[in-house]
Amino acid sequence: MRTIELTYPHSLVLEELPHTVCAIGFFDGVHKGHQKLIETAVTEARQKKMESAVITFHPHPSVVLKKGVEHVKYITPIREKQDILQRMNVDRLYIIKFNKELSSLSPEMFIDHFIIGLNIKHLIAGFDYTYGFKGAGNMTTIEHDAKGAFTHTTIDQVTDHGEKVSSTKIRELLKSGNVDYTNYLLGRPLITDGIVVKGDQRGKTLGYPTANLKVNPDALLPKIGVYAVKVLYKNEIYEGMASLGLKPTFTSSLSEPVLEVNIFDYNNDLYGEELLVEWHKYIRDELKFNDVESLVEQIANDEKDIRHYFSTNK
Repeated sequence: MRTIELTYPHSLVLEELPHTVCAIGFFDGVHKGHQKLIETAVTEARQKKMESAVITFHPHPSVVLKKGVEHVKYITPIREKQDILQRMNVDRLYIIKFNKELSSLSPEMFIDHFIIGLNIKHLIAGFDYTYGFKGAGNMTTIEHDAKGAFTHTTIDQVTDHGEKVSSTKIRELLKSGNVDYTNYLLGRPLITDGIVVKGDQRGKTLGYPTANLKVNPDALLPKIGVYAVKVLYKNEIYEGMASLGLKPTFTSSLSEPVLEVNIFDYNNDLYGEELLVEWHKYIRDELKFNDVESLVEQIANDEKDIRHYFSTNK
């Protein structure tokens, strides 16, 4: 997959671009609803003997359009989004920088520059997709704005139990720790990647050595607590337990949660290595213990519960 980052105005030459079938949207999470759009684009492209493309945006429009919003955390940070789209056999990914200039474009100018101007011959978008200044363009006005230069397909909402599958829904689930239902809506496990850094090494003294992860600050993490996780490292998958929290038993100075992972049956040095953590099941809230013995007893119970969970959910 070829990734092309664009700002307005871009300088790509129309005649040098292949005819493409393109899915457009922000696609945070690349959940089952998004996958329907993207899979439709890949299939259509194959049938039309064209290249498949995805147009997405970065950063999130709220960073530009809403006062007081300086940073947004993503269900799928941009690198993970790229990895998922590559696995879906998308040929090219256009990442358009969302800024004031882009948000000020009229619907017609947006279509002229970023759809017609990218040699897109068939566009696929969700029923609620909007474009142009204040979202004035939508899937009922696109026929006019296309001026016959391309055709389009509108994809109806994908639902689960009568409710729209959406990034907003997934964010609500993560806020409550419901990672198993999140995974169902994503169609794959939620993943957080991080680099192993030195922590206070307290886990080793407790008999439960942990890998302390420095995670991408753009990554949206679930609710604080203890989780059943799987860890992907060098093409191997390990079961384990993760603590995401402020470590109240030992400190009151942390303002941001720390992610620590105890990998079952693994004791090698991992400092500096990248791990991928799959979130599978919320186990319990983070607790403050009066003494170390009580903490160790609880960790032993967590391990027992999580090993049982994985043994019964193969």
